[in-house]
Amino acid sequence: MNSPLPQGTAPHSTEPKLFQPTRIGSIDIANRVVMAPLTRSRADEPAGDVPGSDMNVEYYRQRSGAGLIISEGTQVSPVGKGYMATPGIYSDAQVEGWKRITAAVHSAGSKMLAQIWHVGRITHPDLTGGAQPIGPSAIAPRGVVAYTRNGKVEIPVPQAMSVERIAEVVGQFRRAASNAMRAGFDGVEIHGANGYLIDQFLRDGANRRDDTYGGSVAARCRFALEIVDAVVAEIGAGHVGIRLSPLTPFNDLADSNPQHTFDHLVEQLDRRSIAFVHFIEGATGGSRDVPGFDYAKARKSFRGAYIANNGYDRALAIDAVESGRADAVAFGRAFIANPDLVQRLRRNAPLNTPDPKSFYTPGPVGYTDYPSLEQQTEQA
Repeated sequence: MNSPLPQGTAPHSTEPKLFQPTRIGSIDIANRVVMAPLTRSRADEPAGDVPGSDMNVEYYRQRSGAGLIISEGTQVSPVGKGYMATPGIYSDAQVEGWKRITAAVHSAGSKMLAQIWHVGRITHPDLTGGAQPIGPSAIAPRGVVAYTRNGKVEIPVPQAMSVERIAEVVGQFRRAASNAMRAGFDGVEIHGANGYLIDQFLRDGANRRDDTYGGSVAARCRFALEIVDAVVAEIGAGHVGIRLSPLTPFNDLADSNPQHTFDHLVEQLDRRSIAFVHFIEGATGGSRDVPGFDYAKARKSFRGAYIANNGYDRALAIDAVESGRADAVAFGRAFIANPDLVQRLRRNAPLNTPDPKSFYTPGPVGYTDYPSLEQQTEQA
């Protein structure tokens, strides 16, 4: 499944494969521990959702022990924004800001992808400069609210996207991929998970269209595949991956037959020879043991790399890679609290516990102030 080691690289046979180098698509990585995309809401919002502050640079630099870092979700347009102070990748100022971050990550020896993102209906005009949310159909998500400068607000019914609007958004993803490469990223991960726009088109619970983008499984997958094709045409298949979450109910998403839907999608992704699929196994941030989808079947159906995510600890991650169930394992919250997570996993050292109260708050607290193992040892 995964590509051979980079030429001239000797395997480290004395340590688990999780800590050995490999290649994902066209990208050589030093180990198979991946930093998952993590929304932290610390972009410069008044300046236009621009990343690249000294604090942002330090946050990613600290975590560059990961073989691969996937950036926080990065909106492809102002209308694609669903949360306060999340970065974009559609303006020159944003590209320049990301350049500072990717340079720091590369100097520290890691590789980095931009996760390109459109939230679709999961937003509010307070966050989009007054623009109405958009989606495949005019169906509002139940029980989901937006947090804005005006407080907690109810999400309105989205505008159903016209075919012309769909083409416009596909073009925004393509430009975002181009901008990512200009910004020094090694590639992109298309955000197709967690109930955002691409996922909304995939699921029959949110997509009630009766045109070529709705109804059958093939039609509901069309939008996702058009985005993949556009991004691949722009930057090459070896630099493109996608994140999927077949079973998560996050953001009021449901599908009557996720196995059928995502079997078709994975088969089509395999035909496009993209670098990887990144699966959230089970419910996002919740239980892994959610029935309804066979991840092992997806693994066998896709010849690129399989990145596993959700609830992995050291033992489970080592076993997944050793057994071949995954080529790499992505960690999320563990990377928030442990900037040196790879070193800790290698040594089987204790992990810091993340503080959810500071996940999305401004400033360095809970962002760049978690101690490394070395710092803790010095203080002991």
